[in-house]
Amino acid sequence: MHTCFSDYPTSNKSSLLLAGHHTQTTGQKIQVFLKGLTASESTQSTERMEKAVLVNQTLVMSFRLRGLSVNPKVQMAIFFMFLIFYVLTLIGNILIVITIIYDHRLHTPMYFFLSNLSFIDVCHSTVTVPKMLRDTLSEEKLIPFDACVVQMFFLHLFACTEIFLLTVMAYDRYVAICKPLQYMTVMNWKVCMLLAGALWTGGAIHSISLTSLTINLPYCGPDEIDNFFCDVPQVIKLACTDTRIIEILIVSNSGLISVVCFVVLVVSYAVILVNLRQQISEGKRKALSTCAAHLTVVTLFLGHCIFIYSRPSTSLPEDKVVSVFFTAVTPLLNPIIYTLRNEDMKNALNKLIRRKEIKEK
Repeated sequence: MHTCFSDYPTSNKSSLLLAGHHTQTTGQKIQVFLKGLTASESTQSTERMEKAVLVNQTLVMSFRLRGLSVNPKVQMAIFFMFLIFYVLTLIGNILIVITIIYDHRLHTPMYFFLSNLSFIDVCHSTVTVPKMLRDTLSEEKLIPFDACVVQMFFLHLFACTEIFLLTVMAYDRYVAICKPLQYMTVMNWKVCMLLAGALWTGGAIHSISLTSLTINLPYCGPDEIDNFFCDVPQVIKLACTDTRIIEILIVSNSGLISVVCFVVLVVSYAVILVNLRQQISEGKRKALSTCAAHLTVVTLFLGHCIFIYSRPSTSLPEDKVVSVFFTAVTPLLNPIIYTLRNEDMKNALNKLIRRKEIKEK
């Protein structure tokens, strides 16, 4: 027997309607809850996938260095050429440091800074050249990510410190030539030590800032560096993110330091040359020789820094040639320039050699 809805009393009808409405509302709530649960699980899954992708991006274990050439014969020629450059760089700069230490006549501010320059050149060349020599003899030119970061840190530490040191050396020459009576008062040993500490601190701050910017970028796929060592402009191009802000920071940091120091150096030597016109011929010739040596070093070294770091991170065919001069040639030219063009250094070297010969006898 079937009972119709109209057969129920009025009070029962109201109860049935309320019950049906309650059941429908509960069902809707359950559906909304299930949809929310599904959406939450989907969001969590998406977040897990994003984290996994980020982990994969930051787990680049090594980079491949393209080097200077892929031709085996050219690589062997490069190996022997750079080996000779590196050995001569070590011998020349270490000999300068030893000579300055042993000869008390060279215990002056100028030679104190020159010994710092020689020490920096040895370290600067050692950061890149030994790794490049080993890579020329191997098929895979790999460098671990951590080693790449360490190389960038010390490369910029010694490079920036040398820029500041060249600027301090220009100031030292300015005081010595333009204010000779006040020289030992202005450039006393306390001032020299403070300047040395300041330039090393400035180089460390600069290097830490650039290296930290590079480390925090994600690296997810491209791993070939178009050079024979790790440098910030080449490495950040491999990052899987927009690096335009980083490039602007690099230009405003490294590029600005290079340009400002270069302008200060040129102005300093221009003032020195103007003052030399009023001095006697013998003193003028010696001062001109010193300034010419400094200007040669400044042009070679800062020219590379301005060329590489004062523009966006784009590869040019000239980059590798400039990098060779920056890492191998300039550290070798410094001892040649400062010994062959400096009578005091040549006399001190001859004295040191004669002392060694006497001891051997």
